[in-house]
Amino acid sequence: MKKVYTCFCTDIIHEGHLHIIEEAKKLGSVVVGILDDSQMIKYNRFPTKTTEERVKMVSEIQGIDEVIVQNEIMYDEVIKEIRPDYIVHGNNWTDPGMEVIRENIISNLKKYNGELVEIPYTHNEEIQKRDRQMIEKLSMPEFRRGRLKKVMGLLPIIKAIEVHSGLTGLIAEKTIVADQEKIDQFDAMWISSLCDSTEKGKPDIELVDMTSRFRTIDDVMEVTTKPIIFDGDTGGLTEHFVYTVRSLERMGVSAIIIEDKTGLKKNSLFGTEVQQTQESIENFCEKIAAGKRTQLSDDFMIIARIESLILEKGMEDALNRAFAYRDAGADGIMIHSRKKDPEEILQFCDKFRDVDSKTPIVVVPSSFNTITEEELAEHGVNICIYANQMLRAAFPAMENTAKSILTHHRAYEIDDELMSIKDIITLIDEI
Repeated sequence: MKKVYTCFCTDIIHEGHLHIIEEAKKLGSVVVGILDDSQMIKYNRFPTKTTEERVKMVSEIQGIDEVIVQNEIMYDEVIKEIRPDYIVHGNNWTDPGMEVIRENIISNLKKYNGELVEIPYTHNEEIQKRDRQMIEKLSMPEFRRGRLKKVMGLLPIIKAIEVHSGLTGLIAEKTIVADQEKIDQFDAMWISSLCDSTEKGKPDIELVDMTSRFRTIDDVMEVTTKPIIFDGDTGGLTEHFVYTVRSLERMGVSAIIIEDKTGLKKNSLFGTEVQQTQESIENFCEKIAAGKRTQLSDDFMIIARIESLILEKGMEDALNRAFAYRDAGADGIMIHSRKKDPEEILQFCDKFRDVDSKTPIVVVPSSFNTITEEELAEHGVNICIYANQMLRAAFPAMENTAKSILTHHRAYEIDDELMSIKDIITLIDEI
């Protein structure tokens, strides 16, 4: 009997999946692959069920001869392993990631005259409703809050990018790059104090209050599903910080990062050029401990940001603080530097990892931007945050547009550099 293979990356089985299985059964013995969690999150939405739960779900469908786990997005290994005569797939090759997968399947099947059978995608109101329900479920606070920790357990390093509005959130949510070897996208979003303030035309001195910053979170959460890391600046007074923790936790934010400075906040990239005061270890540890005492869920993370290297206090001071903050309850350590060479960051990571192999390390490579995520992961970094690039990209583009219109007294000359309104609104899903 001919061997037929199809792969599912879904948390629910609906009419469309059953139709694919029925068509596959007409061709021969059916093997269904379940895409592993670590691969699903690279190009698809985050699974609400584990790989094991999804295997069990599909195994209960009548007419399937075998269920296996597909460990890679691309089909090279699974085709080599089972050598199917046919691969059956829906014809919904709509985004760059899916197009690359299709090319990969065809290329591998050609090696031995296998065939790709494309089944028309099933469109009806019930399926569309269930798809919307899955997206809504992913955006719910109780599902979203713990996603950062779960992703950290699946990927060698998490890539987070700054967002400051619903639209930038959609860009972070939907941007995918793909080639013949891999598909990639961002794993989380960073809501930055600097970008929140700048977008409002305010200085970055904790002037924008939490109520306003929470509105940014609401705007982003309403249209996205990825986990959110929140820039909490210094955290403010300990008595206020505990309320911030409780509010963020309730909203479904995954983590807050607070920095060990006190007094009027100045942006870290100014370093010692402006007056900045580092908080005492004792006081900052108490703030961390107070936040941990007030949170209700184990999902939420408080990450301590260390400014010792920024303020030229030295490696020993940075490491002493890191271990003290960890012992006070911090769920992760962010180490920051404004040097263009990443050497001191890597030195910190190596020394920290010599003692502690588990506590997550976060870095923000704004200055030392030549280093890759893979190189950071090799030194034990768990989260890499691209903290302000979206805003910095938008500003010169908007300024250039304004200058062109003023110069030419019309918009024609700049039009080729602008995205069409049609392309922009396609990012926005209609209910």
